[in-house]
Amino acid sequence: MRLIPPMTMLDFFSKSEGVWFIQRTVHHFDLVADESGESNLHIGIITKDDPRVKTICEQQGIDPAKSMGGASFMWQDNLDEQAPNPDYAAVLVDVPDDETRRSGKLLRDQGYVEKIPVVSRYWFGQDGILTIDTEYDNNQGQERCWFLTDDFRVRASTVRMMNGVYLMTYCSERRCVSEEVLTQMMQRNLSRD
Repeated sequence: MRLIPPMTMLDFFSKSEGVWFIQRTVHHFDLVADESGESNLHIGIITKDDPRVKTICEQQGIDPAKSMGGASFMWQDNLDEQAPNPDYAAVLVDVPDDETRRSGKLLRDQGYVEKIPVVSRYWFGQDGILTIDTEYDNNQGQERCWFLTDDFRVRASTVRMMNGVYLMTYCSERRCVSEEVLTQMMQRNLSRD
């Protein structure tokens, strides 16, 4: 089956909903400790009438009626059995430029590089690759993300700090299968005998 890449932010969020296992490689251009490793990413859809959408839009001086909704993101260490820590979470709100919804603003309650509310610019290329550019107070970031299959995606990002230090990250992300889905798959396979 041929992959149909998402071409709007809401389609991207919908295709991303669930839990993802992330293997990340981080390259610092200075002597900072290695941050490569494994983690889980929990993604949930937020409807446009969610109160968080209104709050985040108002923080940025944007009319909440222009929003299409958004998503919540929570990161946790891969081997952590506790619920994700809210200190490692963010809410993103989609505000498209026009009716095609292939580009627009992405509002975050807190940034990934700097923990402040931030507005990013996003667009989808003809090939389905999502590009997000973010201007922080002291940094510039660019992230690119694309699906290789419905359950496997790739993310590459760069951060340029005001002092010229660069950071590059590459992540491969696999969707985690729930216990329920795994049981259904096993039952289907057993019924083949």
